[in-house]
Amino acid sequence: MPVVEVVRGDITSEDVDAVVTAANESLLGGGGVDGAIHSAAGPRLAQAGAALAPCDPGDAVATPAFDLDPPIRHVIHTVGPVWEGGGYGEADVLASCYRRSLEVADEIGARSVAFPAIATGVYGFPADQAAKIAISTIRATPTTVERVRLVAFDDATSELLTAALQD
Repeated sequence: MPVVEVVRGDITSEDVDAVVTAANESLLGGGGVDGAIHSAAGPRLAQAGAALAPCDPGDAVATPAFDLDPPIRHVIHTVGPVWEGGGYGEADVLASCYRRSLEVADEIGARSVAFPAIATGVYGFPADQAAKIAISTIRATPTTVERVRLVAFDDATSELLTAALQD
């Protein structure tokens, strides 16, 4: 099981082998964390994503990190669920995002991975539930990843992730 850390900051400047982006199915870039990662990685990231698209909700694929600063070598794109009230399998899809991202990290040989709070922005997944799913899924997923950093954009998300980690 990897060491799991919660940090507040900018995922594009993490000291990890791979960063996960909360992508849309087109993998062309979007808003929020996906927009920030695409902006930092440069236009080749969208080109590489387009070649792999579409990516279904709950799945994950990897591309090179392009213009992101080393040691970041890969971007893992995962598509979270759009929150529709919780009765449409959203929790299972979100868990799959974390599980598949770790599987992809293993495939590309990443030993350290930074995750954002997947689907809690424009997709509307309740942040408290998402934090618990993130922690429980990472802990339950067999992986060779040694270190997972959960990168919170704001204090509220950091507090929710920290509380879930301590449970």
